[in-house]
Amino acid sequence: MEALMRFCLGLGSLPLLLDAETRSISAENPTGEKGGGAKAEPTPDNPASELGRGWKVRPCITLKSGETVTLADIKGCGVIQHIWITVTEKAYRDCVLRMYWDDEETPSVEVPLGDFFCNGHGLRYEVNALPIVVNPVGGFNCYFPMPFRKRALITIENQRWEDIHGFFYQITYALVPDLPENIGYFHAQWRRSMTTRERPEHTILDGVKGRGHYVGTFLAWTQLSNGWWGEGEIKFYIDGDTEFPTICGTGTEDYVGGAWGFGGKTYSTAFLGYPFRKADPGEVPRHCLYRFHILDPIRFRSDLKVTIQALGWYPNGKFQPLTDDIASVAYWYQTEPHAPFPPLPPAKERWSR
Repeated sequence: MEALMRFCLGLGSLPLLLDAETRSISAENPTGEKGGGAKAEPTPDNPASELGRGWKVRPCITLKSGETVTLADIKGCGVIQHIWITVTEKAYRDCVLRMYWDDEETPSVEVPLGDFFCNGHGLRYEVNALPIVVNPVGGFNCYFPMPFRKRALITIENQRWEDIHGFFYQITYALVPDLPENIGYFHAQWRRSMTTRERPEHTILDGVKGRGHYVGTFLAWTQLSNGWWGEGEIKFYIDGDTEFPTICGTGTEDYVGGAWGFGGKTYSTAFLGYPFRKADPGEVPRHCLYRFHILDPIRFRSDLKVTIQALGWYPNGKFQPLTDDIASVAYWYQTEPHAPFPPLPPAKERWSR
């Protein structure tokens, strides 16, 4: 079964012939069953009405206001390999993506749709990372392997006051006989806070219990002060750390692989990125950043906490504590059961414009 893990991770595994079956769920095959695609019958007003069954009859769905839609309910043992979604920007902060593994009661993933795919502030832009790719125009792609032993349940909840039309999706997975005992389950959590001058620090993740490794951070940062905003350090408190962390960064732009305030430039690479900066006249500046720990995961045995500071500069050359608005997504793998997540703020508390 070690071959299965190689099959999840890289090009070197492509020649391996494994005991696995590929399936894919979409609006055209909602159950992913073998031979189950393209069965919808066109109505007279359907674009495929003159072509008939099998010709792009049901490529998308409508998310009704206030409803939770099941995107995938997979029985058995397997690994989700790729998720593709596209929809209007209205859904980015108002729709919540959730994932449950092996009949657990609380989700292992609970994130506003856009933020999960590193599109923050309810805005659309391109991302060219390894596990998350956003292509023109608004094509969301996720390549994080997501293993499950008995069942995988993925839902989307529309918390907007209106229906959202044209929700397209494709979830591709492999069914396998079994999984290694030491495999971790994929998790992702969204948080938002307003830092204060008394404690200019945003908590990215806290309360994690169990064994696992941290694999990524996404930040949607709203700057509420003039000048430079990224002097703050990221800190990882690992396995019982209290006052002082085991891992301490050197600055916000340093954590995402940049330097010297980014030099006014944006970038998006396989593991590190500052793909978005917006500072139009009359608006507060907004930034989006990511760091994926694919080749350098942060491993923990019992618990983990992750924070980042919000610091700028005073005219006298001293650090200025900032009151900034920071939203984040933490991505990690761990053993189950996981600790319940903090309550997700309602839609109006997630809006950024």
